[in-house]
Amino acid sequence: MISSSIETRTQVVKNMATEAGFDFCGISKAEFLEEEASPLESWLKAGKQGKMRYMEGYFDKRLDPTLLVPGARSVITLLYNYYPPKEIPKQNNYHIARYAYGKDYHQVIKKKLRALLLRIRSEVGEADGRVFVDSAPVMERAWAQRSGAGWIGKNSLLLTKGGGSYFFIAEIITDLELSPDGPIADYCGSCTRCIDSCPTEAITPYQVDASKCISYFTIELKEEIPEQVKGKFEDWIFGCDICQEVCPWNRFAQPHHEPDFIAVDELFKMDKVKWESLDEMAYRGLFKDSAVKRAKYQGLKRNIDFAGNKKPRQE
Repeated sequence: MISSSIETRTQVVKNMATEAGFDFCGISKAEFLEEEASPLESWLKAGKQGKMRYMEGYFDKRLDPTLLVPGARSVITLLYNYYPPKEIPKQNNYHIARYAYGKDYHQVIKKKLRALLLRIRSEVGEADGRVFVDSAPVMERAWAQRSGAGWIGKNSLLLTKGGGSYFFIAEIITDLELSPDGPIADYCGSCTRCIDSCPTEAITPYQVDASKCISYFTIELKEEIPEQVKGKFEDWIFGCDICQEVCPWNRFAQPHHEPDFIAVDELFKMDKVKWESLDEMAYRGLFKDSAVKRAKYQGLKRNIDFAGNKKPRQE
């Protein structure tokens, strides 16, 4: 059991995170997110969350980590790379976001987080804490920015100088006292490629109107997709990576080394004809443990028809 200085304890936690396979580990003080409160309230009041009603709940918990973990002192931010070593072919094909190539990241990363927290408790000191990976009211990008992981870019995503934006963000909120890091500068400069390249004009500087975003339409929206965005999907049927593909910082993206994030062989053999004839049995085989299951078979069929400018099929 380590009973040394806060600085030493913090470095030990960071070393453990590296050994667990995380690409970055930074610390923030667990305190109310004062600067984020007003922008979040304005974003919600403007209806930019679309039909994502869950975004409207737990407002205070999104801003105050001590409401999630009573007595919390530290927010440990962790990044995990998902940039694929091999791209699914794009020619004559529909596209899914790179984060969904392999197994559902919630399951993969949460398992690693729990193991890391257990090791911290065993070797650093008894600590109350909870792990989070995009499944609770946690403002992950704000905490990542505060920890020095990167800066929030004009496309609202976390950008890193060393590897771009293809990272999952995860947190451990704990009552363990650790030494906080500080934020880094914004390196977007005058670049507006993400804004200029968004087919649905969902991006304004440092903010995304989710109700106009292709990812929202293809994943979150359970109703029919509005006709006014017909022909603007550029063949995306689950998520969208356009604002990441055009970002200059992603020229530094490095392939991940996570076997669970490798796409199944069948995905590399898909083309538009195969997507359009996809039946439910084939869908289940392709996406058995995938985040794509969030859209469900009928939702993915809807997206394929919409992206391909076809009338919805009748069952």
